[in-house]
Amino acid sequence: MKELIAKYLEEIRAARIEDFKDKAAEIDRFRVRFLGRKGIMNELFEQFKTLPADQKKEVGTILNQLKTAAQARVEEWKHFVEESPELNASHDLTLPTDLLQSGSRHVLSVTMNEIADIFARIGFTVEESVEIEDDWHLFSALNFPPDHPARDMQDTFFVEKTEGQQDIALRTHTSSVQVRVMETHKPPIRIIAPGRVFRNEAISARAHCIFHQVEALYVDRHVSFADLKQTLLYFAKEMFGEQTQIRLRPSYFPFTEPSAEMDISCNICGGKGCNICKGTGWLEILGCGMVDPNVLEACGIDSHEYTGFALGMGVERMAMLKHQIRDLRLYFENDLRFLHQFDHLV
Repeated sequence: MKELIAKYLEEIRAARIEDFKDKAAEIDRFRVRFLGRKGIMNELFEQFKTLPADQKKEVGTILNQLKTAAQARVEEWKHFVEESPELNASHDLTLPTDLLQSGSRHVLSVTMNEIADIFARIGFTVEESVEIEDDWHLFSALNFPPDHPARDMQDTFFVEKTEGQQDIALRTHTSSVQVRVMETHKPPIRIIAPGRVFRNEAISARAHCIFHQVEALYVDRHVSFADLKQTLLYFAKEMFGEQTQIRLRPSYFPFTEPSAEMDISCNICGGKGCNICKGTGWLEILGCGMVDPNVLEACGIDSHEYTGFALGMGVERMAMLKHQIRDLRLYFENDLRFLHQFDHLV
């Protein structure tokens, strides 16, 4: 019996999975042959019961070695096949393919990139900066008075607000990027500042606590309001079509003087009046103005030698107008039914 066990043990050790054609089937046949209910191990244990008592200790030891070797080889081969599924795969080239659905850029990313491309064609470069800012870059350098509502916790997310020190907050606009650029670069400056901003507002179909802006800044000698108006007209026609008209309405911003808000002719009704433009034929899209001399001086730029203009727009607003999206909350809900409507924009 010892010779038979040794023979089987040698057979197990010599077996190679590489020699199997149908590896999964061969492994199962090996398992059944040695470890099945009617397999070799059961037969050997039946014979073991008939051995004299003085032989059982020695034979029992090598019999257990055989069983352990068979079990170990089966586990080893199963692991090998699981880790190398291609070794056991059959490839039928006539079978239909299981196509994975490709992803696409978010409609906000597409809109922001489109805005950046338009400004790039007239010489504007992209500048980005931090989303957590200090009071100087958010408010003071931009000519915000100490009692301005934007400095209240009801309007701004403050990270750290202490008496006698610089307040730290999530940026409420990307104008802080303009300040940092003017502090570190000499004119001429011609940049856009795209990015995410945060304001403490109730979330609704037309407002959110997180949104995106693109602001533009141009500082040089002899920059005039006429330069600003021509830039706005160029942008509107490139963004919404050659037929687009613009109008400017006087407004107020702490960091620009004079200031204006810009409307475009409604691209839904062609200026005739509809529910989107509330019957006026016009849609507000951005704020703009000439950079206030106090802002230039605060950033170390001589306001007697240089002038400039700035403008800022909400990316969500641009996407809403261009693609007729009626609920701003849809941008942030990750609903594939909404997102797949814009796959063609990529």
